[in-house]
Amino acid sequence: MSLKQRITDDMKTAMREKDTARLGTIRLLLAAMKQKEVDERIELSDEQIVAIIDKMQKQRRDSISQYEAAARQDLADIEKAEMVVLEAYMPQQADEAEINAILDAAFATHGTTVAAMGKIMADIKPKLAGRADLSKVSALVKARIQ
Repeated sequence: MSLKQRITDDMKTAMREKDTARLGTIRLLLAAMKQKEVDERIELSDEQIVAIIDKMQKQRRDSISQYEAAARQDLADIEKAEMVVLEAYMPQQADEAEINAILDAAFATHGTTVAAMGKIMADIKPKLAGRADLSKVSALVKARIQ
């Protein structure tokens, strides 16, 4: 079953169970997916859907930090609940050993110079998209280069 079909089925289930919080988050996700399909006139693949979910999660993380800084825990809790729903559709996260193995392979291919960082990140990004926080991976790459 494709990820898109799974999300649609989960929306129907949430509607039957009258789970309004989950339903709202799934509808936001489906709306973002539909918008991308309409804008680009394409049928989304699972990888593209994961990229959309990853972007939505990043937005939620930013919102949570802003709400907590403004002492609005009620709004931060709503965003955290949405993060839990979105997390269910993400692939299993890569562990540290797997990330290091991918980094080692990229360094072996492109070298360890600062000039090669763009090539290294371009090599790593498709392998870890949706499976690791790429900003943390980028920090790991910078640490190994310097």
